[in-house]
Amino acid sequence: MKKNEVQVGSVYTAKVSDKVVAVRIEAENRHGGWDAVNLATGKKVRIKSPQRLRAEVEADDAKPAEVVDAADAVGTAVDGKHVRTAAKATARKAAKTPTAARGAKMGGKAKDDAKPRKAAARAKRAEPKAKRQSGLGAAARVLAESREPMTCRQIVEVAAEKGYWKSPGGKTPHATLYSAIIREIATKGSESRFRKTERGKFAHA
Repeated sequence: MKKNEVQVGSVYTAKVSDKVVAVRIEAENRHGGWDAVNLATGKKVRIKSPQRLRAEVEADDAKPAEVVDAADAVGTAVDGKHVRTAAKATARKAAKTPTAARGAKMGGKAKDDAKPRKAAARAKRAEPKAKRQSGLGAAARVLAESREPMTCRQIVEVAAEKGYWKSPGGKTPHATLYSAIIREIATKGSESRFRKTERGKFAHA
């Protein structure tokens, strides 16, 4: 617009802070331009040049809801300028609200559900893992529970039946156990958990 077309008291559409809004010209500013009121917010604004003004509108048409982004101006045409009406702005806001509410609700629920799972996982990690019993330890346990001396083959079978120990896959676990018992007797002497009673048989010390 041109300067001589601007009248105090009239309402115009103007670009304010990257938005097209309706403003009412209140007075000329002594530094140049005009003092105006943003009818959408009621705040005072300064129109520095007539180029900021788009078109004159009727006061009845300048409703506060008719605020619109300059890059997304759609809706009712006022003197050739697109302004979003209150009804469309309200409808758009209402359309977004349920989705946002559902998202917040779901997000909050997922977050709350995650807490017990995380706590359970931490508790599980904190639990001390049961130490796996060695074949030699299982043999000592089997002999401690037996009243009679046993061969290594018998010890291996009983340990497997009671779930104390199971061979990891060796073809001759009894021979491996025999060597381990003999080694402990020779190394620890009187402190060994085993004692040899006769050829191929052992008892708990």
